[in-house]
Amino acid sequence: MSKKALITGVTGQDGSYLAELLLEKGYEVHGMVRRSSTEKRERIEHLNGNEHFHLHYGDLADSMSIVRLVSTIRPDEIYNLACPASPVHYQYDPIKTINTSVFGAVNMLELAKGVKAKLLQGSTSEVYGDPVKHPQTEEYWGNVNPIGVRSCYDEGKRCAETLCMDYHRQAGVVVKIIRIFNTYGPRMAQNDGRVVSNFIVNALQGKDIEIYGDGTQTRSFQYVDDLIDGMIRMMATEDEFSGPVNLGNPGEFTMLELANLVLELTGSKSRIVFGTLPEDDPRKRRPDITLAKTKLSWQPMIPLRDGLLKTIDYFKSQL
Repeated sequence: MSKKALITGVTGQDGSYLAELLLEKGYEVHGMVRRSSTEKRERIEHLNGNEHFHLHYGDLADSMSIVRLVSTIRPDEIYNLACPASPVHYQYDPIKTINTSVFGAVNMLELAKGVKAKLLQGSTSEVYGDPVKHPQTEEYWGNVNPIGVRSCYDEGKRCAETLCMDYHRQAGVVVKIIRIFNTYGPRMAQNDGRVVSNFIVNALQGKDIEIYGDGTQTRSFQYVDDLIDGMIRMMATEDEFSGPVNLGNPGEFTMLELANLVLELTGSKSRIVFGTLPEDDPRKRRPDITLAKTKLSWQPMIPLRDGLLKTIDYFKSQL
């Protein structure tokens, strides 16, 4: 009998690729989506004809939605990926953002407890805030402003990690926590609001590429295929291992380096201009992936240049 997986955030970039891979592995895949959410359904439209893929309507923060899912699905594995990851989107409705992270985690953990399912929590490098330690290891507690404009996301995800570990220690729920660093690839939204999509879309349209600050702040970018591989490997670890584990590419680039690479790969004549650095924007971000290498035998395989070329081709087809 095939395993059943439930994915929250299945219409997101990461969720849609995860659904594809699990289906290839013979899973029965169930995705959860809000009925009011009409955007980005095209990411999973090609799966609708698959008899092993099922879409369910519900709100992650609504416990009754979860109760209905329990009686319908009884999954073996839960991948909790639902929550907007771009500052533009998660700051639009910060109360909903933190509700999704916190109450969504509670409801998914209650579901996992009730049906004895494993739960993978999609956490984030944002739990490290504006890090003092560089690169960031999993032992680092972070440097987060708890009342800043980004805290609805940062602190929501930190609280979700706390809940996972408390359910693990107190109720015996098998949990797996991954901290996802900047991820990009085809199926990113044009209005995603994050730097890779912003730079590529503007370059292809001949618009100015705006860098916030002086361009010396750094990020590490992993291609989506590498992330999904890491998720699968993390879920397959022994029940006693909960993480957290960093999943990211340790290659570190300044925003100015990224902008110039995008201009080179697109052949664009767009200008680079500089704007005001947003509040609480991290100055640097790079994962230490020693634990992922040791426990998961995982490391990213796709260089930034190669991944950007695939992502540029995708956006060319969309514009």
